[in-house]
Formats: sequence, C-alpha cells, structure tokens
Amino acid sequence: MSETTQNSLESSLQQLKCHFTWNLLEGENSLDDFEDKVLYRTEFQNSDFKATTHNLLAYIKHCRGQNEAALECLRQAEESIRQEHADQAEMRSLVTWGNYAWVYYHMGRLSEAQIYVDKVKHVCEKFSSPYRIESPELHCEEGWARLKCGGKQNERAKVCFKKALEKNPKNPEFTSGLAISSYRLDNWPPSQDPVDPLRQAIRLDPDNQYIKVLLALKLHKMNKEGEGEKLVEEALAKAPGATDVLRSAAQLYRRKNDPDKAIELLRKALEYMPNNAYLHYQIGGCYRAKVHDIMKVGDDIIKREELLELIRQAVAHFKIADETNENLFRVCSVLAILHSLVHQNEEAEYYFQKEFSKEHSPIEKQVLHLRYGNFQLYQMKCEDMAIHHFLEGVKINQKSKVTEKMKNKLQKIAKMRLSKNREDSEALHILEFLQELSEETQQADENSEKGLDSGRLILSETLAETENEELEIRCPWSYC
Repeated sequence: MSETTQNSLESSLQQLKCHFTWNLLEGENSLDDFEDKVLYRTEFQNSDFKATTHNLLAYIKHCRGQNEAALECLRQAEESIRQEHADQAEMRSLVTWGNYAWVYYHMGRLSEAQIYVDKVKHVCEKFSSPYRIESPELHCEEGWARLKCGGKQNERAKVCFKKALEKNPKNPEFTSGLAISSYRLDNWPPSQDPVDPLRQAIRLDPDNQYIKVLLALKLHKMNKEGEGEKLVEEALAKAPGATDVLRSAAQLYRRKNDPDKAIELLRKALEYMPNNAYLHYQIGGCYRAKVHDIMKVGDDIIKREELLELIRQAVAHFKIADETNENLFRVCSVLAILHSLVHQNEEAEYYFQKEFSKEHSPIEKQVLHLRYGNFQLYQMKCEDMAIHHFLEGVKINQKSKVTEKMKNKLQKIAKMRLSKNREDSEALHILEFLQELSEETQQADENSEKGLDSGRLILSETLAETENEELEIRCPWSYC
C-alpha cells in the first residue's frame, strides 16, 4: 500500500463511528477497572445486546494487545447481529465493521482494514455520506456501549438515546436506553426525573422486566412501596433467571431491610454468574447487615451460635470477592472488622494492612483510618495508635461525616484524659490541633458551619464535667 493510500486509510478510520473513536477509556483509572466495569460490575449482563458486549470485549482485547482474540470477538458480534437483527444487519454491523478496520490497521494488515472501511462506505453512500451517518441504530449502539461502561459515560449515553428517539420516538429499545440512563443520572443534575421515562419504556416494552425493577426502586425511594413491590414480583415471576432483574430486585429488599430475601435472590443470580465478585460482595453485605442487627439487640439475648454463623457466612463471601477481584472497594477492611468481632485479631490486622497497601481516594483513606483507629481503640485497647490514625484521617481534611466522626472521637479522648490529668500533653496537643484546624476551616469558608470551640473553652467544659465521664463506645463498624 502506497504512502498516499495509507494516509487516506488513516483519515477514513478517524471518521468511523466505533469504539476506537468514542474515547471510552477517557477518565478511567485503568484498563483492568474498565474491563471489570464492563463485564462484571454492570447489572444488565444477560440482556439481548450480545453484539454490544462482544464489541466492547474486542476493544478491550485489542487494548491488551490480544488482536487475534479481538477478531474472534468481532466474529461473534457479527453472528449475534445476524441472529438478533436480521432485517437491519447492514446498519447494525457498521460499528463492528469499524472495529474490524481499526484492529486490522493496528495489526499492520492494511489491505484487510481497507476492505472493512469500504464495507462501511458502501452502506453510508446510500445515505449520501462517505463514512458516517446519523442513524438512530448507530446512536442506539453507541448508547448501549456507553451504558455498559457506566460512570462518566452515562450522560453521553443519554444524549445518544435522545438522538435516536428524534428519528423514532416510539421505539421500545431507544426508550429503554433513555430510561436507564435517566435512572442512573437521577442525582445529577437533580432536576432530572427518571420516573416518566421508565413508565414510558414499560408502556412501549412491557416485557422488559429490568426496567420494571428500576421503576420499583425509584418508587420505593418516593415512598410508593406498594406499587414498587408489585412490579418486582411481576418481574421476578416473568424473568426468574435474569441476573439483572435478580440483582436489582435484591437492592430493593436490602432497602426494605429484608436481607434474607435479598440473599435468596443474589444466590439465584450466583447460579448463572458464579465468579462474579460483586454478587459475593453483595451477599456478604447482607450477612453483615444481619450481624449488625443482631448485635444491636444486646448481649443478654444475643444467640451466640447464630451470630457466629452469620459472621462466618459474611467472611466466606467477602473472601471470595476479594480473591476474585482484589480492587473491590473496602472489602479488606470489612473482612478485618468481621474478624475482629470474633477476636481474630491477627487476621484482622492482616486485612487492614492489605487495605492500607492499596491506592485510595482521600475519602477512602479517611474511612480506612477511622476503621483501623476504632480497631486499635476498642479491640486492641491501644489508645495511642487510635489517636495516631484518627489524626491522620482528619489531616486529609475532607468535608465529610467521616471527618466529623474522627474529630468527635479525638475530642472525647482528650476530654477523658484531661479529666484524669489536666496537664496531659497528648490531650492538650489534640485540642490545639483541632482548634487550629477549626480556624483554618473558618478562614477558608466564612459561610461554613462553626468549627470547634476554642481550646480554652473545651478545656473548661471538660473540667466542669464529672471526672468519671467515659467515652461513648460505638461499634467499630458503625461507619461501613
């Protein structure tokens, strides 16, 4: 291929609508995280959009340098399109053909890349366009791909489905895509209302059971539980093996404080997706909720054997989740807390240190310092180590409930120590630190809430209180 022809090919490739020109990896933490999100984290895995998944997997395989495997995924995408959209095969194949062209180009097989560019061109020329057209089917395919990627892609996905609906406002598939993206964007911006798109999607596609559960979740949030429960029961009856329905329905029962029903549904989903770390994580979370509830009852009537069994079940599922995906958010610190509840402190220390070894956002670091500080304070009876971690957490200086929890703990520790020894240097240092932090916060934002009172005021209040005041003992996993 001559240099001129190669330049022409490269120019054509840039005009194609496909995964290679959609910047899907923009803003992602890593390729591993992206793949995890696409293949495991996103709920609607068993939907009819197999070609979408095959195309995304082909893109991921290419990014990993596995181009032969990418080509196999694209062949599977073509087969799915022929089966699912026989009457629109050409139009629905444009994205797949574009991906073919890019993979062959990166493999240096330029003549084969040109073949697929020409296939795209042949279809687009029917619409007086060389390499791309404003087709609702293309907008829809891009929308589903972006929804699979989630996160920052949801807003763009919504735009894609809106464009598709401009050409075909009564299309059930386009309407469902808009409803799902609207549901995900419910809190940003806050003015968006996902209920109407969800109802419209159900009217146009009454067999879409996943949409029914999303509507049920939204209605539950709006205190319309009766209608929501009926929708969930209907969805589960009509799609008993759909993992997206099972996972979403489990969310509803978790919100209704019915962890047993949630566990039942998640275990059914696990039959179809046994290696899904998120299912194990969610089941572990249900058992942890049961542990939390039974411990709140009080030591005098706690059934020890039942409690130990719940902890054992929670630990088992969280460990599988951690072994399957070591990047899961907070899973190691949750395991540490569960081990500490049964005085397995060596195991607890192991998982805390494993969590500390990971990369964390500022708020995640704060949560970890809070949890480990609680472990040192309540389980290990090491107040100095607890103080160190509460201070390290507060120094991260995020405006959050976690920050306030650690400030309160530090203040109570200081007050207790000063009630025993008003010259305690560590306690005075803590109060001085909190006072300085309060002043910095006030200077940074005059409209923020008042910070802690002055160190002198705190000290005088402390000395006025009874000498026997004890720290308010809270469950070490009160913030999970």
